Amino acid sequence: MPELPEVETVRAGLVRHVLHRPLAAADVLHPRAVRHQAGGASELHADLQGRAFRAAVRRGKFLWLELEEADRDAPVSPDHALLVHLGMSGQLLIQPPASPGTPHASTALPAAEQLARPVTSTTAHVRVRLRFVDGGQLWFVDQRTFGYVRSVPLVATDDHAPGGQGSELPLVPLPAAHIARDLLDPAIDVPAVIQSLRARRTEIKRAILDQALVSGIGNIYADEALWRAELHGTERTDLVPAGQLAALLEHARAVMSEALAAGGTSFDAMYVDVDGAGGYFERSLDAYGRAGQPCRRCGTAIRREQFMNRGSFSCPACQPPPHC
Repeated sequence: MPELPEVETVRAGLVRHVLHRPLAAADVLHPRAVRHQAGGASELHADLQGRAFRAAVRRGKFLWLELEEADRDAPVSPDHALLVHLGMSGQLLIQPPASPGTPHASTALPAAEQLARPVTSTTAHVRVRLRFVDGGQLWFVDQRTFGYVRSVPLVATDDHAPGGQGSELPLVPLPAAHIARDLLDPAIDVPAVIQSLRARRTEIKRAILDQALVSGIGNIYADEALWRAELHGTERTDLVPAGQLAALLEHARAVMSEALAAGGTSFDAMYVDVDGAGGYFERSLDAYGRAGQPCRRCGTAIRREQFMNRGSFSCPACQPPPHC
């Protein structure tokens, strides 16, 4: 599933391509893509037709597009947004007006990177097609159909700070109101997160994956942050000193910032940005996906363990489990 750097890369692409362009129609090509929309395809179309996107916003892994009236002279008072959940395989792909059947040529990576990681797309997996008045399109592509799009109301943030990266408004989609701020959010209260971590009395990896505690961290970047902090994921949060927890969160922030600079992590063609380009942070991973390979710090073979029905990667020498 895309994590914060991958979703932020998509958000930045949407800012470049879709803001303030009036929408002509929303075509739903697979009902699962709007399964959370109470009125289904017709309601989504009615909510979007004749409007435009004023901002592309992200909190953690949640992504939304604030809606404005197509007339940009109208007052800025959005009350709804298009919430996009990418699921396991969701993609948002831009189709330019000149050739709506061909994915937009990638400008996100140097040519050598594009050739090293070719990405293809097929109309068979387009689930929702947003058509702009100017003839361009935004496709929601989702091979596994775990993702969805949904028109939702915006509500005020509890702390009165902006809802997320990309908007100055203190608004957040109602279904995402319970999602905590992420480590790249200037409004996050890190001491409060540390206090909450120490109060949980649970495994530290389980806690940092809890999106209601701190958002945006998924399995990949949790393993990377734990490796950098030399902590095993099964350490209990209440037994880890506050200073080590602060260092862990800083490592998580740093590794996600580095991944963002590289366009995210792409293990296959499922994750691409809006221009169809994959990220290349996979090459810089120190723990995740490196089972059997030598630890870059001590040379011990990286170990893969089961944790919460997924793979968890760590160095048995640098990150011994708490019972050792």
